Amino acid sequence: QVALVESGGDSVQPGKSLKLSCTTNQFTLDGYHLGWFLQAPGRAREGIACINTLNGATHYDDSVMGRFALSKDNTKNTVYLVMNDLKPDDTGRYYCGALPRRHFSDCKLNPWNDYDWWGQGTLVTVSS
Repeated sequence: QVALVESGGDSVQPGKSLKLSCTTNQFTLDGYHLGWFLQAPGRAREGIACINTLNGATHYDDSVMGRFALSKDNTKNTVYLVMNDLKPDDTGRYYCGALPRRHFSDCKLNPWNDYDWWGQGTLVTVSS
């Protein structure tokens, strides 16, 4: 189901940074763990980062560990993904997903289809 809105995608050169945002005006994100997913051209959607909104713990895929950082601003009902040192392999459409806390004690990177709510995605292109 689509209820989230992602933004911040752009075309950048390798080594640059971007900050993606995900929000919704349809419900509070407090009842959900939140994740960011990448669908690269010709590939399946894959989880790259998620946050457990009960304890603030974050999990990252090895491909983005140390370069990407996920955070949540409760006052703005928004979750962010700061992406540093971008690489061509980071190219694709980025989606955020909401995973209901009433069913899951922690966030997860996969499978993506456990997440209930999605956005339309925001496109990131990394190219020289």
